[in-house]
Amino acid sequence: MSTITKTATLEDIQGFEGKYPKQLWGLFFSEMWERFCFYGMRGVLTYFMITHLILENGEHMQESQANLQYGATQAFVYAFTFIGGLFADKILGFRKSLFWGGILMIIGSLILAFDPFPEKNFFLGISFTVIGTGFFKPNISTMVGSLYKKGDPRRDAGFSLFYSGINIGALLGGYACIAIGKGQLFTSLIPADKTWNVAFGLAGVVMTISLVTFIFTQKTLGPIGLSPLRKNNDTIEDIPEIDGVGTVQPEATTVKTTVKSGKAWYEYVVYLGTLALIPVIMTMVAKTEYTDWFMYIIGPCTLVYLIYEMTKHSWEESKKLIAALVFILFSIVFWAFFEQSGGSLSIFAAKNLNNEVLGLFTLDPNGVNNAANSIFVIVFAPIVGLVWIAMAKKKIEPNTVIKFGLGFLFLAGGFYTFYTTRFFEVVAGSGIASLDVFVLAYFVITFGELCLSPIGLSIMTKLSPQRLQGVMMGMWFLASAYGQYVAGILGAGLSQAGEGDSLQQKLVTYTDGYLQLAIYAAIAGVVLIAISPIVRKLMQDVK
Repeated sequence: MSTITKTATLEDIQGFEGKYPKQLWGLFFSEMWERFCFYGMRGVLTYFMITHLILENGEHMQESQANLQYGATQAFVYAFTFIGGLFADKILGFRKSLFWGGILMIIGSLILAFDPFPEKNFFLGISFTVIGTGFFKPNISTMVGSLYKKGDPRRDAGFSLFYSGINIGALLGGYACIAIGKGQLFTSLIPADKTWNVAFGLAGVVMTISLVTFIFTQKTLGPIGLSPLRKNNDTIEDIPEIDGVGTVQPEATTVKTTVKSGKAWYEYVVYLGTLALIPVIMTMVAKTEYTDWFMYIIGPCTLVYLIYEMTKHSWEESKKLIAALVFILFSIVFWAFFEQSGGSLSIFAAKNLNNEVLGLFTLDPNGVNNAANSIFVIVFAPIVGLVWIAMAKKKIEPNTVIKFGLGFLFLAGGFYTFYTTRFFEVVAGSGIASLDVFVLAYFVITFGELCLSPIGLSIMTKLSPQRLQGVMMGMWFLASAYGQYVAGILGAGLSQAGEGDSLQQKLVTYTDGYLQLAIYAAIAGVVLIAISPIVRKLMQDVK
């Protein structure tokens, strides 16, 4: 991880001709393969825990406990994105942070590929993956933003392309890993007793491809993503101010800056500290009661700190921060419902769905559960973007708050469709419902995601004062962590009542729960739309 010789200046990179900078393609493929690894692992967690994981008592995990484990694991992933971003900002730089995270993810995958079945091995591998994702995830997106000058109209097109890479990776990994693990894919090539080893190993292989891609890409990144610590101790140098997420400079400039001490031990402390943290994370993820305490403490402390910071700002700035908190709180609710995809919906797909789509394709229902949303995002994200543009030209585009509200209404429609699967059993009384209706539900939910998700990071930067940009970004990621955490609790509640029940009883239990989520999502959407005038006043000039 030595510093790469600069091959281009920042001005050269940001002054590119055409629609996309050439560096974007390398970052695109690196992120695509990393998302393959992440969503491949995410998609197998719950199913693997209830069917193949061997606990210390020799049994498999109960469905309710598996949902809690899923929520805890995902909560720590998103909580660590804040920590990973912090170390990247202060010590490692984006490149080394990304590379270190990738190495940890590969190690985690290799542990699972070797022998994932014992409880100890499983949670050790997952802990490496959790921390590795925290170092990787937030930093590559920031480097994409740094390829553009502030105000460059091509930036949105670049992020749209990058977002499609995320979803292509999620589509491929989400389907392939679970289908291989269940013995539904490449059955002639993989021994029946090694399918799960290969599934976890595949995640490690594609993560290696991601890092190799980035090694070649970083040679063209010039000063972007380098460590803020330099070899020269407290000297005065011309340092380029790189425009990325949260910056407010009109364009890249060169300023006289006192360079911080570049003592290498800072980096080594981060690496060693990360490894020392592995047993702690392993314990906290494996024992969900520790996760409970972590979530009980971190959220209120962050909120108290934000209130303290608000006392240092004007009332006008504080009102914008209050508006940001409204978005944050509602996003927790949205992701708590949406992320049933990795928990209760994973179990529902495994036990209560057939394997035919449109009577033409035979597909693994768990693979469909993991991949359907990504397919719809890839297809419809550009279309939704064009719809917003067309509405804006006619001056009828809904504001940000209304879009958030619409996201909840689509979410409600999707979960109501999940509920209706109970009326489409392939054989009456079998408890096996139609995969077609299940896919239709994801089609509806995708529009909810497209109304809400792309707006989140952008609105945080717009509503936050410059000195609180990092804090508010951290709170947005922390909101995602809470959403994942609550998703696990909700999923546990949905599955607990059906432990040991027949497939017909499970179908009723799960779909009753999805109806309740549909009702709550609809209420949240109506409330958000109703209070939109108040929130818009708090936002003031922010659109």
